[in-house]
Amino acid sequence: MINDKKILFSGMQATGNLTLGNYLGALKNWVNLSDEYECFYSVVDMHSITVRQDPATLRKRARALLTLYIAAGLDPKKNCIYYQSHVSGHAELSWILNCFTYMGELNRMTQFKDKSAKHADNINAGLFTYPVLMAADILLYQADVVPVGIDQMQHLELTRDIAIRFNNLYGDVFTVPEAYIGKVGAKIMSLQEPGKKMSKSDENPNGSIYLMDDPDTIIRKCKRAVTDSEACVAYRDEQPGVKNLIDIYSACTGKTPAEVECEFEGKGYGDFKMAVGEAVVSILKPLQDRVKELEADKAYIDSIIKENADKANYYATKTLRKVQRKVGFPDRIR
Repeated sequence: MINDKKILFSGMQATGNLTLGNYLGALKNWVNLSDEYECFYSVVDMHSITVRQDPATLRKRARALLTLYIAAGLDPKKNCIYYQSHVSGHAELSWILNCFTYMGELNRMTQFKDKSAKHADNINAGLFTYPVLMAADILLYQADVVPVGIDQMQHLELTRDIAIRFNNLYGDVFTVPEAYIGKVGAKIMSLQEPGKKMSKSDENPNGSIYLMDDPDTIIRKCKRAVTDSEACVAYRDEQPGVKNLIDIYSACTGKTPAEVECEFEGKGYGDFKMAVGEAVVSILKPLQDRVKELEADKAYIDSIIKENADKANYYATKTLRKVQRKVGFPDRIR
């Protein structure tokens, strides 16, 4: 606990381009948490290399993601926004925690099975121990809460198990984190396959709206969104494509699904899709303008990277030194 505030940790991978789903489902809500929590928001570039990356592209995307965090409204003076790879404690604690994690636990991780199937030519040890690094990310800052989706809940449960196991052996070392249950962000689905989430790794570029898409591209993708032959703007499971567009329009305008149904009663899908596209453009334009301003101020972004890395290292080192002493590593001579 810092300044009587509970600690919250979260992060996003520096791979691909963030989508409208990432923004409405997570990033937009992060902005509202800094008054209630002491927040650590990481660009988790170490996690990214479990899959082969082009080095120059990874560096570029990591900086773009950190810039997006700030452009979205995260104040780097109130939130610690940093690169995971700039805090060596993540790797050091991950090794120690590996020695307190069982093979059987990692074998049960469904994401390892899914990623192994997708990357059969590169099933590396990092892919297998990825959840332990995630545990280190969280426990390093003594996080009380972690916002997680359903797909990451299994990893958080493993983090809790590791923390409890370590505490049972060595005393009260780690805070045992809880899942953050707050305002639920909009769950945005693919425009082309509304049965699955909008994803930055979607092979179909028309399935996702990316945060830096230009207005014409956004409108075009919305016009091409899969709907159905009923020609009725109704919020129901039987019309998943239309329901998804209503969710997007609701999240962008603040209107309820019922209000959206009333607004487009008697109107066709063409009018509705155009309105959805225009609503998305209206909320992304200020974000895009701010990104351009920040990208032009290289010195400012560089200063944030250094200051926040220093802050993250300070808190990470406090935990790491305590853990190292508990497991029997020799004290450092000052």
